[in-house]
Amino acid sequence: MKLTRLAAAAVLVMGMAAAAAQDATKRVIVVSLEDRKLALVEDGKVTKVYPVAVGKPSTPSPVGTFTIERRVANPVYQHDGKTVQPGPGNPVGTRWMGLSVRGYGIHGTNAPKSIGKAASHGCIRMAKANLEELFALVQVGDTVELIGERNDETAQLFGTDEGPSPAQQPVLTAQAPVAAPAIAATTAPASADTTVQIAKAMTATAGGTR
Repeated sequence: MKLTRLAAAAVLVMGMAAAAAQDATKRVIVVSLEDRKLALVEDGKVTKVYPVAVGKPSTPSPVGTFTIERRVANPVYQHDGKTVQPGPGNPVGTRWMGLSVRGYGIHGTNAPKSIGKAASHGCIRMAKANLEELFALVQVGDTVELIGERNDETAQLFGTDEGPSPAQQPVLTAQAPVAAPAIAATTAPASADTTVQIAKAMTATAGGTR
């Protein structure tokens, strides 16, 4: 009995240590608005690069350094009195990663052809497979950098007009089911497969869908 308890305790400690090690990983999401690409950088190394849609000129994406404040799986979308349950018709897709700038986040889209374009109301849109992969790799509190103009950092991560960066990883091409408005999660559970409501959080001037 004592050995069994000791073994169970050892497994628990090992699990806690593994979780702590994962949390200790320095993760930064870098989005180049000009390149319309997103990179996941872990401990200084580029591990993923994805194409994204960014804000259009009339509703640009914010520029600056932010953090992930919420991770919501299977969000319920609400806007202008309309509620959309999780599923193919949900405008923000299957995942929502809300940023520390109110009303903006990284989410899915029901307009997959918009990926790679300046087409949103300010949020960062991703294809479904890419979005779900990124969602599983990041945590609340991770840093998100949204960079407006190309600079040395974006050239290192994404390459230049003359050619791609050697740091780039193959990009998934799967398309997403749904997409787009101006929103923010009302709650922020970190666990997956949690249905929560997404409510409009932008001002009247910021506008509707993302």
